[in-house]
Amino acid sequence: MHAEEEERAVSLVPLFVVAGVCLFVLAASALALLSLYTKVEQGTALIINKLNAEPEVTFTGGFVLPIIHRAERLDISVKIIDVDRRGSTGLICRDNIRADITARFFVRVGATREDVLKVARTLGCARASDHATLVELFASKFSEALKTVGKQFEFEQLYSDRDQLKDRLLEQIGLDLDGFRLDDAVIDFLEQTPLGQLDRQNILDAQGILKIQRTLELTGRVDALTSQRDRLRQELDALQREHAALVKTLTATRERINAPDFSYTAIDELRALLG
Repeated sequence: MHAEEEERAVSLVPLFVVAGVCLFVLAASALALLSLYTKVEQGTALIINKLNAEPEVTFTGGFVLPIIHRAERLDISVKIIDVDRRGSTGLICRDNIRADITARFFVRVGATREDVLKVARTLGCARASDHATLVELFASKFSEALKTVGKQFEFEQLYSDRDQLKDRLLEQIGLDLDGFRLDDAVIDFLEQTPLGQLDRQNILDAQGILKIQRTLELTGRVDALTSQRDRLRQELDALQREHAALVKTLTATRERINAPDFSYTAIDELRALLG
């Protein structure tokens, strides 16, 4: 009986060994598989190039096999591109008044497989993720759009209706920029270009200067007329107060004359009042 139990125990040893080896292999395989998983942070796209297959694009992570696969990261977070036009490069409005302006444009790679691959093939992941490259790529385009749209507004309209200016800008540039997306535009600064920075030899600046001078002249006249009106109103108010006081005195005198105990003293007082 004892011998049979020993034989049975010995016969189970290989099974335990095999099971242990299998568990070890499974654990090692799982760890190896996990080590091949590449996770990407938010605002990044992972492009996995496979042999004889279209690249895979993921925004969370994927398995990258050594040698067989090649993985690249592409920054798809929002980038800010500032455009500043001042002085001689300021916007020329429809009334030829020049405006200094600073605008911020919010650009990113579209969060779709098609946009990511288009940008990667056109610029490459490294250049497309570089802010300086994006400034070089888009700054002149955005600056030209500002120039074009600014010419559609008179300066006062441009200054007071920035929302419409932004809408026209987005319409002029377009939202799809070969894989990039223009999310928004913000006007940070907008003022009339100082007269001292305008070029009188430039026909547009000369016309703008003339318009500003005429506007200032008209404003001065309006201010003078407004001041004169206010002065006349004050004089009229004073006359009305004097008139009211005189009417009150005449009424009181009339009542005294009509009183039963009338005395010529009231007439003398009235003569003294009227001078």
